[in-house]
Parts: sequence; C-alpha cells; structure tokens
Amino acid sequence: MRRNHRHFGWFVSALLLSGAATAATLAVAPGQSIQRVIDAAHAGDRIQVAAGVYRENLRIDKPLTLIGVGRPTIDGGLKGDVIRVTAPDVKIARLIVVNSGSDLTAQNAGIYIQPGADRAEVSQCDLVYNLFGLWIEHSANVTIRENLIVGKRDLPSPERGNGIQIYNTTGAHIIANTVSYARDGIYVDVSHHAQFIGNRIHNVRYGTHYMNSYYNTWDGNEVYHNRGGLALMETRNQIVRNNRVWGNTDHGIMLRTIQDSLIENNVVEGNQRGLFIYDAEYNTLRGNLVINNHVGVHLWGGSINNRVSGNDFIQNKEQIRYVAADDVAWPRNYWSNYFGWDQRGRGTGDIPYKSNDLVDRLTWRYPLVKVLMNSPALQTLRLIAQQFPLLSVPGVFDDAPRMKPVHADWRQWSQHHD
Repeated sequence: MRRNHRHFGWFVSALLLSGAATAATLAVAPGQSIQRVIDAAHAGDRIQVAAGVYRENLRIDKPLTLIGVGRPTIDGGLKGDVIRVTAPDVKIARLIVVNSGSDLTAQNAGIYIQPGADRAEVSQCDLVYNLFGLWIEHSANVTIRENLIVGKRDLPSPERGNGIQIYNTTGAHIIANTVSYARDGIYVDVSHHAQFIGNRIHNVRYGTHYMNSYYNTWDGNEVYHNRGGLALMETRNQIVRNNRVWGNTDHGIMLRTIQDSLIENNVVEGNQRGLFIYDAEYNTLRGNLVINNHVGVHLWGGSINNRVSGNDFIQNKEQIRYVAADDVAWPRNYWSNYFGWDQRGRGTGDIPYKSNDLVDRLTWRYPLVKVLMNSPALQTLRLIAQQFPLLSVPGVFDDAPRMKPVHADWRQWSQHHD
C-alpha cells in the first residue's frame, strides 16, 4: 500500500511538471489578430501583446495571461464589450482598452467578467471611453488593481455606465484604482467579503453606490468632486475607515439603513452634508474629523442605538441637523461651537453640549425665518427656550464634550481648498 501511494504521488507530480513544461509564451505583433492567438493557445499560456493598435473585440474562454508590452491599445470599435472573460483564472495587465458599445441594456463594458470567471485579475490597465469600465458578475475572488478608468465623458450622466460594477460576488479586491467621469464610480450590489482599498474617485454621481452587501471593508479611499461621496445603503457589518471624502455637492458619507458597522478615522470636509445618517442602528462612529461642511451631520429617520464618541465636529456652518422625537446621547466628542469651561481640569466641559434649539428647528422648517436671524425677536425666543425646558426641542446631547479636538492636525483641513 505504501509503495502504491508513493507511485501515485510520483505520477501526480509528473503530471503537474508536464503541465508547467507545456505552458508557452506567445507573442502578438501589430497587424496580427489577438483573438486568433487566444483561440490557438492552451490553458495556462501567456500571451504578450506588442505596442500598437488592435481593432477587435476579444473573448477569453480559457485560463490565460494577456499582458501588454509597451501599452498596446485594444479598440472595440464602439460596439459590444471590448474584452469578455468567460473562464476562471484569467489575468489581464498593462493594456489600454477603449471604445466599448453604448448599450446599457447589454451592459457593454471595457472588460466584462461574466459569471463563473473566478479569480480574474485586471491590473495596470487604462480603460477609457467604455460604457462600464469593468462589469463583474457572480465571480469569486476577483482582483482589480491599479487601473485608470475614465467613462464616456460626453454622455449625460444617466446614459453612462459605472466605472466598476460588482454584482453578486464574494471576496473581491478593488485596490488603488482611479475612476472618473462614469455614472457612479464603484457600484456594489449583493456582494460580500470584499475589500475596497486606496481607490481615488472623482467627477461622478456617487463615488460609491452600495446596496445589499455585507462584511466589506472601505479603507483609505479618496472621494471628491462628486454629487455624493460614499453612499452605503441597505447593509451591515461594514468597516469604513481612513477615507478622505471632500468637496462633494451633496453628502460626504451616507449611512442609510445600515447596522453593526464601524465608521472610524475618516476625514469628511467641505461637503454640503458631511454625514447623512438615516435609519442607522447599532453602529460605532469614532475618530472621524467632520469639518467645513455646510451641515456637519444630518441625523434622521430613527437613527438610534449608535455609539458616537471621540469625533471632531469643527467649523461646520451647522453642526447637527437632527429630526426626531427624543434626545440622542453622543458623549465625549469635540464641538468647535461649544463655549463651556473645564474648571475640574478633566479635559471635558462642565456643562453639556446641545446641538440645536427651538430657533434652529424653526429655520429648518421655515427657511425664510433666516432673514430675521439677528432680530431681537428671535434672539429673545432663543433665550427663553434655554430658560424653559418646555420649549426645548430634541437634539444631540453630549454631557462630556471634549475641550480639545482629537485630531491635532485639523487645521490643515480648515485651510483646504477644492
């Protein structure tokens, strides 16, 4: 028995060595067809494409490596997908991929990774003027790394596709890509256990449009000059940390119908609304710098049972806009508009911080009231509301506000310009 097992092991090793020995490196030069070489190749082969322009639509139906030498261009001729991957273990690198079709129903893409194409890798490619930069569907452990993705910039936003579209995937790694002029930068739906790290997204509708997905990590991304930054909706068990979200015309980070997630150490600067929190429960927000936004936090829709502590809310025109029936406790945060004192020397204020009063609520409901903001009538109303609890309105309540910000370097963001 031992002798038979040993012989079987030698046989398997010989097969593996034989497979490695037969893997070939094939070359394609301008004037030749890449597709013909793909069709003739064997699983595991490496195809090197020399610099030049190749006007064809490719289909990769076996495990291969397709790599550019000198940045060759694959031009899809404004029809269909430029490259469609139908097999697992395909690697594509160092190509310029341009001119997909514009059919949203057909989901035309620069590179389409179709169901079952597990472990696909796309790296260091330029995907330019494609409807969707990459469409990834029902594939596991895909890696998309260090690509430049620019959409069909001349089309109206609703007619564009997304830079990276991920649907029904597990274990994706989306790392260090730059995405611009698509509809949404990264669109994620029903995709779990993924990592989105070090991406740069600008000039799209939503930097991230994200729904129905669990156990994912967003770390170290920069999202700016969009309508919205990170939009995380209908989700749970997220880690959202170390992102820089600035200069977006609506929200910086939207947390909508989200549970059991960690949002920490993000910089949210210069947006219309820094954090938009709606129907969010059992989340932890800590160590975030929310600065120079028109509204620091818009809190709404039953957002309760969250742990919010150790954040800095600095120089927002309106620190908190809170719409609810009861006070919410957010202890030990720093508020730049807190005017209390610390006679005990404990680093926290002796009197609580309250985010808004009756006058604030009036101006939210009736914006025209703002023209009377400095009038004696409104000043008197504010004073009366402070003295008589019956006139108080619900808000965010901090019974131990920090006297100093957590972020000692916050001033670099206070002078930040778009």
